[in-house]
Amino acid sequence: MNRYPSWLNILVVLVFITGFVFALPNVYNSLPSVQIANADGSKMDNEQIDEAIDLIHNLDINPVTKYIEDGRAVILFSDPKDQLISGDRLRGRYLDSKSVAYTLTPNLPNWLRSIGIKPMSLGLDLRGGVYFLLEVDMETAINTRLTLYQQSFNDLLRDSKIRSRIDINGSEVIVRVRNEPDLIRARNIVSEMDSDLLILDGSETSFRVRMTENQIKARQDFAIEQNITTLRNRVNQLGVAEPLVQRQGLDRIVVQLPGVQDPNRLDDILTATATLEFHLVDNGGNSPGSRRYSGRTGVPSQVLRREIIASGDQIIDAESGFSQGQPAVFITLDAAGGESMLKTTRENLNKPMSTVFIETRRVTDIQDGEPSTRVIKTEEIISTATIRGVFKDRFQITGLTPLEARELALLLRAGALAAPVFKIEERTIGPSLGQDNIDRGFNAVTIGFLAVVFFMAIYYKWFGMIANIALFSNLIFIVAMLSMLQASLTLPGIAGIVLTVGMAVDANVLIFERIREEISSGNTPQGSISSGYEKALSSISDANITTLIAAIVLFAFGTGPIKGFAVTLSLGIITSMFTAIVGTRAIVNLVFGNRRLDKLPI
Repeated sequence: MNRYPSWLNILVVLVFITGFVFALPNVYNSLPSVQIANADGSKMDNEQIDEAIDLIHNLDINPVTKYIEDGRAVILFSDPKDQLISGDRLRGRYLDSKSVAYTLTPNLPNWLRSIGIKPMSLGLDLRGGVYFLLEVDMETAINTRLTLYQQSFNDLLRDSKIRSRIDINGSEVIVRVRNEPDLIRARNIVSEMDSDLLILDGSETSFRVRMTENQIKARQDFAIEQNITTLRNRVNQLGVAEPLVQRQGLDRIVVQLPGVQDPNRLDDILTATATLEFHLVDNGGNSPGSRRYSGRTGVPSQVLRREIIASGDQIIDAESGFSQGQPAVFITLDAAGGESMLKTTRENLNKPMSTVFIETRRVTDIQDGEPSTRVIKTEEIISTATIRGVFKDRFQITGLTPLEARELALLLRAGALAAPVFKIEERTIGPSLGQDNIDRGFNAVTIGFLAVVFFMAIYYKWFGMIANIALFSNLIFIVAMLSMLQASLTLPGIAGIVLTVGMAVDANVLIFERIREEISSGNTPQGSISSGYEKALSSISDANITTLIAAIVLFAFGTGPIKGFAVTLSLGIITSMFTAIVGTRAIVNLVFGNRRLDKLPI
C-alpha cells in the first residue's frame, strides 16, 4: 500500500492553504488613490487623515476607503476624476507640510490588510507609471574630489608654514612652492595624507598629484551609490510608494515609479542638483583663492573666500517657512558642519557671510544643424548677512521665493547629489496600457494552462487530472511567493510563468511514463506507483537543478526584464518540484493508496 504519514498529509494541506491566503490579495482590483505623507518624515495619525477626508467631503466626493499604511495616509476613489480633484485640493491645502502623490492601490478587505498581506508588486509595464533613465556626470564627480584635495593640501601646507599655490589642471592637482626644501616637505605631507595618490615630478619647485585608477573607480562607484540613496530619499519625501531605483551600467540610474500618474514634478525633483554653500565675504579681496560671485536679482555681487564653512551634504534637516514675512529655509547641520559653523561665527562676529545657491543643468543647443549638449553650472549669492551672534547647527536663510524655498527644503532634506544627474530618457505608461498588458499576459497563461490541462486529461486520464490539480496549485504558489517576496511582476515575468506551466508537468510525465513501464513489466499497480515515483526522482532532480542554475545565472548577470524572467522561472521550478512530486503523490496515495487495484487509470 502507498501511504503518507498523517503529519505529511497535514503539512501538504497547510502549505496549500498558506499559498492560497498569500495569493488571495491578487484577486482584488486596484483603484485610483492619493497617498499623503508628512514632509518631516513623521507618521500620519487618525486625526490628520480625518482632516483630509473632511476636505474631500467638502467637494461632494465620497472616497471608497481610507487607512494608514507605513506612516502614510491612503485614500481610495472609485473614479480617477475624483482622485485628481481631491489630490489638487489636498496639495493646495497642505503646500509644503505634506506631500500628496497620485497612485493606484489594491482595494483589499480590512482583514487582509490587518495581517499585512499584500498583492505582488506589478512592474511599470503592467501597472503603468513613470520611467526615468538618468546619467551621472562622472567628470563632475572626479572634479569635486580634486577640489577637496586642493583645499586639503592648502590647509595642510599652510599649517606647516609652507607658502604654496595649488591649482587644478585637468585631472591633476599642481602644487607649487618657493624652494626645493619646501618641495620635499610638501611631497611628504601630501603622501602622508593619502598614500594611494600618485605623486609625479613637475618643475624644480612643483609636483603633480593624480588619483589612481582604483581611486577614480571608487569615486565613480561612490557617486552612483550616493546618488541612488539620495534619489530614493527624494522619492520617499514625495510620498511615492514602491519606487525602484537601481544602477544600470557604469554611469546610469534607472528610476521606475509604478502607479505614479504625474511625472512633471518628479522630473524636476529627481534631476535637480540645487545645493548650498556658506562662505565668508572677503572685503579686502586678498585671500588666496577668493573669487567674485554674482548675486541674484536685488543681491549685489561679492568677493567670497574660497573656504566652505558648510555645504549641502552636511545638512541633515531643512524646513521651509516664513521669517519676518519673508520665505525662509530653516537649516539643521550635522556635527561636522555645526562645529565648522560654530568656529566661524565665534571668530568672525560682525563680519558678513553669504549663502551661495548652486545649480547644475544640461542645455542642448543646435550648432551647424547638429544638437550640442553643454553643462551649465550656476553659482549665485542669494543672501548676505552680518554675523551678529555665535550659532552652531541651527539657523535660517532667506532670499528665495516661496516655491524655491519649498523645493530647496525638500532637496536638502533628501540629501545632496554626489554628482549631477541628467535625464536621457523618460517614458510614461498609462494605466490603460498596463491593464492591456495584464490582459494579454493573463490570456497567454490561460491558453497555455488549458492546453496542458486538456492534453494531460486525455493522455493520462485520472492521473492526468491529478497532475492538473498540481499544476493549478503551482500557479497559486508562484503568485503567493511573488506576493510574499514583493518581487515585481513584469511582462518577461509572465513569460517565465507561461514557460513554467509547460515545464511543471514534465516531472509528472516522467513519473507517469515510469509507472506505465512498471505495469508493462508485470509489476502490481501499487508497486508500479511506488517504483514510478522513486525511479523518476533522480531524472526530475537533474533536469530541474540544471534549469535552476541557468535561472540563477540569468538573475545574477541580467538586468531589468531578464531579472524578472529569472525570478518567476526560479520560483516556478521550486514550486513545481513540490507540487509535482510531493503534492501529486499525496493525492495519488489518498485516492489509490488504500485500495486493492487490478489496474490503474493511466
